[in-house]
Amino acid sequence: MKIAVVGATGLVGTEMLKVLAERQFPLTELLPVASAKSVGQLIEFQGKQYPVVSMDDAIAARPDIAIFSAGGSVSKEHAPRFAAVGTTVIDNSSAWRMDPTKKLVVPELNADTLTPEDKIIANPNCSTIQMVVALNELHKAYKVQRIVVSTYQSVTGTGKKAVDQLLEERAGQAASNPAYPHPIDLNVLPHIDVFEPNGYTKEELKMVNETKKIMGDDSIRVTATCVRIPVMGGHSESINVEFEREFDLADVRDILARTPGVELVDDPSTNQYPMPKDSHGKDAVLVGRLRRDETQPRTLNLWVVADNLRKGAATNAVQIAEYLVGKLAPAHN
Repeated sequence: MKIAVVGATGLVGTEMLKVLAERQFPLTELLPVASAKSVGQLIEFQGKQYPVVSMDDAIAARPDIAIFSAGGSVSKEHAPRFAAVGTTVIDNSSAWRMDPTKKLVVPELNADTLTPEDKIIANPNCSTIQMVVALNELHKAYKVQRIVVSTYQSVTGTGKKAVDQLLEERAGQAASNPAYPHPIDLNVLPHIDVFEPNGYTKEELKMVNETKKIMGDDSIRVTATCVRIPVMGGHSESINVEFEREFDLADVRDILARTPGVELVDDPSTNQYPMPKDSHGKDAVLVGRLRRDETQPRTLNLWVVADNLRKGAATNAVQIAEYLVGKLAPAHN
């Protein structure tokens, strides 16, 4: 089992290597891929040193699976080249998510739709992943009609440049190479990705469109406000969800406690609720602050937190790879 990790030196790529090691993914050969300036640099994985290789060398090696986290333009150019030599690509960028010919996969929800013919598989946006994991079983029980979501997203979602900006500002310095148009420390930016003509940002529209595609239901109405906050890791979401059918709060708790990938953290009497710092290093989506919206019927409020570099990116991609190895490989052979 030969695995390429494209973007191996970045924040998400580094996390992918960590998750592959932790979950004891059955690889026999690792091909770390990064930009030309990183070629030859050594990456440590499970006690061994692996040199970073070029894109062309990785494609020539014909890996079984290539996990991409190197940005949309890189994915658009090189994912089809890997696919052409028989490699299955799991792509973490937005490049293929809304392509009608590509599957958009959260393993707990729809991995069973994958076939050996799916050579480019899209990993959803981090904010979308944690929301649909939290809502999927509730959707089966009560049918989601409308979602109003506000996100509180950490700087690691932007990358190393944003982390550096926050740390420099926190140390009282002006950011030397800012990732954002305004300071982020002691501030909140209601601006993630670029603004579209309708006044929404791309990040907000990703949540709208990806949710419908993953849950396989175009009738779900979604509206989002995505906000960047001065937190190092872990995205939080305030979700207001209206169902078609009436629910009982005790049943909602039972459903969430049994939902794959969810950890229920909901005991306000002891100040137990999900927080970004408690999500660090976890693959679970933390859900709490469950309460009925008392202003309208069949509507629930919940607070959802996840480690955006793990379940929001690396872990979801590795779980897809695990599914391919466990379910599709025997059938394919």
